[in-house]
Amino acid sequence: MKSEVTVDAPTEERHPGTTSIDTHTSLDILRALNTEDAKVAGAVGEVLPDLARLVDCAVDSLTVGGAVHYFGAGTSGRLAVLDAAELLPTFNAPEGLFVAHHAGGAQALVHAVENVEDDADLGRSEADALRPGDIAVGLTASGRTPFVAAALARARERGAVTALVTANPRAEAAVHADILLAVRTGPEALTGSTRLKAGTAQKLVLNSFSTAVMIRLGHTWSNLMVDVVATNAKLRGRVVRILREATGAGPEEARGALDEADGELKPALLAMLAGVDAATARDAIAANGGSVARALGALGAPVAPATASAPAPER
Repeated sequence: MKSEVTVDAPTEERHPGTTSIDTHTSLDILRALNTEDAKVAGAVGEVLPDLARLVDCAVDSLTVGGAVHYFGAGTSGRLAVLDAAELLPTFNAPEGLFVAHHAGGAQALVHAVENVEDDADLGRSEADALRPGDIAVGLTASGRTPFVAAALARARERGAVTALVTANPRAEAAVHADILLAVRTGPEALTGSTRLKAGTAQKLVLNSFSTAVMIRLGHTWSNLMVDVVATNAKLRGRVVRILREATGAGPEEARGALDEADGELKPALLAMLAGVDAATARDAIAANGGSVARALGALGAPVAPATASAPAPER
């Protein structure tokens, strides 16, 4: 018989309110699930001060050439891969800025790979590449996954700042974390199914964390994604819309500014806002850490964005 372990975590407890869920109508099942889902945002809200500490640590690290590393298995690992992957098209984040380490690799994204989450040696080896000052974020709903715990322990040995995202306030792996993000989502509607509330909480934490980091690093101007990579027709349309919303320009003026900036949104935006050519705008952005707001200030232009309404649709 293979070894087994009993997990002591709220997610493994039986929910007293859903014991008859298998006899419900489809609508009542959905209402029960939705009732539980509605509790997640509030639970995440309780850990925001600690999450802000992690954001500040990550900004400090990335500013001096560090990187953020996610470690997870199963659902947690898949959510980590998703978050890291989406930062490139959304914010033009460089390769290697956010790295997801999923136990079992690519195969485990779509198939259950036996015992990889219990492989502590694998977790340690995945963290071997971390450097002093890097950020290591472990994700495990139960708070005990050996792959994650070992990765955090090794990351700390390597001089990284470590954090743990979990649904278990009594997480065993917390001893390896400088920052503990224990989101109290409680028992799942289906006992032990952590892809439900616990997974939703992890998704919210990762979304908030990486988005806040990108904002702090200057990848937005106002609430506009000015580093978005226009890789399809929808995104190309969004780039033009962003320029129009930010400047009040018409569609042809916005497209002309983009053409002069070789299709790059940031220099096109700064050129229009500051009344300079694209080359000057590009240099100013580079000299100000990629921040449009700081570049505007350096050029002596107003920094605060005007409140803008949505641009009129093209005819």
